[in-house]
Amino acid sequence: MTDRRTVRETYDRIASHFAQTREYAWPEVEAFVEGAEDAGTALDLGCGNGRHAELLAERATRVVGVDLSRGALATARDRAAARDFALHLVQGDASTLPLRTDGVDLAVYVAALHHLPSRALRRASLDDLARVLAPGARALVSVWSVTHSAFDATEGFDTTVGWTLPDGEVVERYYHVYDPAEFERDVRESALAVERCYESEGNCYAVVAGPRHRP
Repeated sequence: MTDRRTVRETYDRIASHFAQTREYAWPEVEAFVEGAEDAGTALDLGCGNGRHAELLAERATRVVGVDLSRGALATARDRAAARDFALHLVQGDASTLPLRTDGVDLAVYVAALHHLPSRALRRASLDDLARVLAPGARALVSVWSVTHSAFDATEGFDTTVGWTLPDGEVVERYYHVYDPAEFERDVRESALAVERCYESEGNCYAVVAGPRHRP
């Protein structure tokens, strides 16, 4: 599972069932959004079923949800219609975002970066997030960490984690599980301005901002 097409096909297969198990926003995202000023355009990168886009809709004039999986986007469309919030959906690759430079005022990139199947792509994704953020605009990035109780490791590693569908079929999903130092290094070496990195509930987080000055 080392190519983006396989990652996309995996989430297309499990999207409907996956969405049923992802009803609520993460507390860390709620706290980040609660402290954010009202924004013009907000981005939910790797939006899945749109549970965090729904939070962003309370703080932004326009919310864009980007995901590689068409199946995931369909579940986000259904949620937006059922909950009556406006959401503009775009199928796109997180390492080459189909969004204009400086166009995003607030963003969340939650539990998605770790699915990109190479370090080069993950680094490119962080750089492209910096590109689309307006100068000074803030974002929250999260990845799965080796500190999670599911793992017995101290250094980052690649793995697959099975997702069991209702019929019993197990679909393997690619993850790069980060160690905290590795995650902080990748974020700090990107084009993003880093406010802080921290850990919570087996995940690494970074609060970042768009670059103050473009090259």
